[in-house]
Amino acid sequence: MASERCPDVGRAGDGVRSPVIAHVDMDAFYVEAELLGRPELRGRKLIVAAAGRSVVLSASYEARADGVRSAMPLSRAQQISPQSLVLEPHMGLYRELSAGIMAYFDTITAAKEQLSVDEAFLDLTGAQRLMGSPQRMGERLRTDIRAQFGLPASVGIADRKFIAKIASQRAKPDGLLLVPPAARLRFLHSLPVNALWGVGAKTAAALEQIGLRTVEQVAQTPREALKQRFGATGEHLHDLAWGHDSRPVIPHREEKSIGAEETFEADLSEDADLHAELLDMAHRVAARLRAAEASAQGVALKLRYKDFTTLTRSSTLHHPTQSAPVLYDQARRLLAGLGERPQPVRLVGLRAERLSRDAAELQLALALDADAEHSAEQAGAWVQAEQALDAVAHRFPKARVQPASVMRRHARGQPG
Repeated sequence: MASERCPDVGRAGDGVRSPVIAHVDMDAFYVEAELLGRPELRGRKLIVAAAGRSVVLSASYEARADGVRSAMPLSRAQQISPQSLVLEPHMGLYRELSAGIMAYFDTITAAKEQLSVDEAFLDLTGAQRLMGSPQRMGERLRTDIRAQFGLPASVGIADRKFIAKIASQRAKPDGLLLVPPAARLRFLHSLPVNALWGVGAKTAAALEQIGLRTVEQVAQTPREALKQRFGATGEHLHDLAWGHDSRPVIPHREEKSIGAEETFEADLSEDADLHAELLDMAHRVAARLRAAEASAQGVALKLRYKDFTTLTRSSTLHHPTQSAPVLYDQARRLLAGLGERPQPVRLVGLRAERLSRDAAELQLALALDADAEHSAEQAGAWVQAEQALDAVAHRFPKARVQPASVMRRHARGQPG
């Protein structure tokens, strides 16, 4: 996509410098990472997904032309794009590339807000003297990423976060689009309503029911009318339609939750099988909590049946925790609370929510609370045992440290 030259980006009409915010989004990140080692596959229809009953993690643009999308069940993707080659994911490679790209962003600006492994907001307002115009900054970002990592990236630049994100999507694949302050409304009002950040299929359909198909039509609708119809969401959409978004780039985004989920090769029906899966997940989630020096105040359970019906349940803990037995106990209670299951289960997930960063103090509080659900002796033993497991995992990263019951299931070849 050709870059749009916008000499007034970065200058407001009154001479005060306006923000220059870039949204950098890697193009088909997992696919492109795989192509680094297999360049002969370039131009083919490719899907990155684990073998078996999994979902699409990424797809090449050639496969996307057939309708393949991320998060689509792999079985469905193979039906609509039978010529696509499925590539096994290499998560370690993706994490390594992501870390390198994010470290590169840190050399450009201290104001980086990472959204995921392959996208980030960058506040470039203070970098113009060093890097030149926003046009040059965007070109340099793409050129450097290509030169250092061999990967394509699309960049959107504007004076508002959500407009920069929209611009990067419109620049794909491998493009740069700038939206100057003077062109902000012209750009926004040319878009369909589903381009607005946060407008999904349901909201878009609800807006279309009342004749609002474009951002301009939303902007021209009285704010109060949108509020009466959609509540706070209506007010928010009206603000976005007029380009109002004062959110800054936040350099350090705190994780709001940490979780794990598993789609099974064969559907599970027995409590014992589901309990073993939850125990395994509880230990994985707890290890990530401890690595992040975080504790969870809440636990959520996700269950997906054979017909794709999905249920979620959550609970609040007496004390924040980073201990697997506590997470597991709550997950079992939530599972039991669902009652008799009408169908076999194809997916289960466990998530630790409402995180805090006072882990040591909170674990001590748990151990000293005589009314806690588990005794002080148990709590202290759990903390020490799990810290020992962390130390083993750190020293032997290729080893899999798990509860004995889970390891026995894996040894027998059962799902897990």
